Amino acid sequence: MFDFIYNIDIWAALFFIIGFLLVILEIFNPGFGVPGALGAIFLVIGVVVTMESLIDAIIMIVIILAVLALAFVLAIYSAKKGFLSKTIVLTDSLNEEGGFQGTEDLKVFLGKEGTTLTALRPAGTAEFNGTRLDVVSEFGYIEKDTKVKVIDVEGRRVVVEKIK
Repeated sequence: MFDFIYNIDIWAALFFIIGFLLVILEIFNPGFGVPGALGAIFLVIGVVVTMESLIDAIIMIVIILAVLALAFVLAIYSAKKGFLSKTIVLTDSLNEEGGFQGTEDLKVFLGKEGTTLTALRPAGTAEFNGTRLDVVSEFGYIEKDTKVKVIDVEGRRVVVEKIK
């Protein structure tokens, strides 16, 4: 059943070794995929050079996939334990204490009155004390140059209503 093992010559062994090394390098140090693609090509060449029948090729492919799956499991385990390179695993966090601000705080506009610069269908643009904002009307259509008031702010979503 495993007669193909005896047919492996030095070239086939080199193709397999180089192929495994390149694919495993790609697993542990991902990048543009060149080492992984080259490794896959070398593994395919190794299978083609070594096989005597279709059954031999299928068995070799299953063995190759099992070895690569084991390498992938080891890479995942290493990533979880923190053994992998710091370029792969993000250790920094973006928080306010570190000076990060995701978006500006638009809650300062809550309760402010302004004028629509475009028609709100229901989204559009309005101006509040010289500041242009993308806004959404609470209920449907509001015409251009209409006085509006900010009634809710959720992140970057500013909800306005028509002033009666």
